[in-house]
Amino acid sequence: MRAPEFWHEPPGLAAGLLAPAGAAWDWAARLRRAVARPYRAPVPVLCVGNLVAGGSGKTPVALSLARLFTERGIAVHVVTRGYGGKLAGPMQVDAARHDADAVGDEALLLATVAPCWVAKDRAAGVAAAAKAGAEAILLDDGFQNPSIAKDLSLVIIDAEYGFGNGRVIPAGPLRERVAAGLARADAVVLIGDAPTTELVAASCPILRAAVEPVNRDHFKNARIVAFAGIGRPEKFFAMLHRLGAQLVAKHAFADHHPYRANEIARLRETAARLDARLVTTAKDWVRLPPDLRIGIDVLDIEIRWREPAMLEQILGAFLPQAGDGRDARAARG
Repeated sequence: MRAPEFWHEPPGLAAGLLAPAGAAWDWAARLRRAVARPYRAPVPVLCVGNLVAGGSGKTPVALSLARLFTERGIAVHVVTRGYGGKLAGPMQVDAARHDADAVGDEALLLATVAPCWVAKDRAAGVAAAAKAGAEAILLDDGFQNPSIAKDLSLVIIDAEYGFGNGRVIPAGPLRERVAAGLARADAVVLIGDAPTTELVAASCPILRAAVEPVNRDHFKNARIVAFAGIGRPEKFFAMLHRLGAQLVAKHAFADHHPYRANEIARLRETAARLDARLVTTAKDWVRLPPDLRIGIDVLDIEIRWREPAMLEQILGAFLPQAGDGRDARAARG
């Protein structure tokens, strides 16, 4: 689905009418957390989550952390819900036999850097990953899921978007009240430079980061027809513009949109008519069937940490725990 426009605007009539439903959502979530008996995994669990529905930069952060753990020699496994995929799991993603229709686009991306499990029952997914030899679990999303005990929770916030209209679903984009979410976070990852006044009262550390293009020179001065079905496609279009690309056309689709052959055919026709290249995001590209990917460029992105020393400090208590698990297994083996 595409987020309603009123989620991004100052609270008005629609947000006011839906406020009671938002209060009920928030109450139900708090009750669920209060009565939950979370599963405690035998290995450390790091949760990468957010407070709003839609794109905040969570997946790039999870990819960056998975690479960091792997570089440290820690066998990290990623557990994700597999949003948009049909498989309930728990099941380890195999890019050779799974597509986005089966496991979702995010799972396919995450599986490129570390073993990735899709599981609608997140606790079962964590247990399966630990049994398969994970020394640490990276829980993609799940911050609001009380079924798993987390050793470290990072909340990702898009500085430009902030918290939308500040209302809870369905009156706004918030999954829970900001104060309650920040109170449970071990650290905030703030992506971008725009001020976010709601964080002034945050008691946890704030890590600053940026989403940066990897292949920036590939698009400078290029005529481009851009298309994206992500949380906020306008962020993708704006990045291409900043890189010096000439956006002769842009097409926004709903988040996790499953592309049909006739839609891609129309996009190709537009690009040919305008003498332009067809460009999309990595998330969109993995959702395309292989035969539809030909000739479509991808803007690759990655997280750049502004204060890597602070990241090391925050992860410092977590990484040795993962290493201890590895050493214990080596001693037994």
